[in-house]
Amino acid sequence: MAALTLSLITLASTFSAALAASFIRSWLPPAHLSKESQDVVRLGIGLVATMTALLLGLVTAAARSTFDSNDNAIRNSAANLLTLDRHLARYGPETKPTRDLIRRAVAYRLETIWSNERPADSGLDTGGATPPVEEVENQILALSPQNDTQRWLKAEALKLSEEIVKTRWRVLGAGGGSVPLTFLVVVIFWLTVTFASFGLYAPRNLTVIAVLFVAAVSVAAAVFLILELDGPFDGLIRVSSGPLRYALANLGQ
Repeated sequence: MAALTLSLITLASTFSAALAASFIRSWLPPAHLSKESQDVVRLGIGLVATMTALLLGLVTAAARSTFDSNDNAIRNSAANLLTLDRHLARYGPETKPTRDLIRRAVAYRLETIWSNERPADSGLDTGGATPPVEEVENQILALSPQNDTQRWLKAEALKLSEEIVKTRWRVLGAGGGSVPLTFLVVVIFWLTVTFASFGLYAPRNLTVIAVLFVAAVSVAAAVFLILELDGPFDGLIRVSSGPLRYALANLGQ
């Protein structure tokens, strides 16, 4: 919702600024519309446009980095979950309650983050409170290995469970995004000033208005995409749930 709201604000502010400037032009004294004045305005707006492009590049890179890091975290977490499940299965039948707990935790996470993509064949009730992920470590710690193989499997299972817990907190902490609102406000302001300069000296006809509208829609779409990437678990552009759904389908087998 925030992405759509800010993109609509960008569209409204840039396009209305261009239209307002085209009407203000008729009230300006001739000296303000001279070639010399136009040259100075173009130089100043050229500087603003360059700064806007640089800032947009930085914001886009930060948003894409947030999206990619969370996507990689989900993929690595799915692989670690499957490996942990296989280690526990090899340890012995006494780990079945722990493996069931892992499966319930994964199903719950899918339900809370990707509720519209809930696996229809999971066969699990995900209602109620979330299964405590730390309880998986507690149950692994409570195991009593009887031979070297079980000792090795327990040690590896603890390493994997620790990594899964860390990934969980990293993913949960990514909800705030990495793009400061101040950056976006400054970018929208610079874009508004730039569009105002376009309308100030452009002829007022349907072709020019159509071009200005398409340009305003384009920059609004850019803001929308940046904010969508910055919220990897919200909106239209989201981190894929495929790795976790694949892990859920194969856990406990």
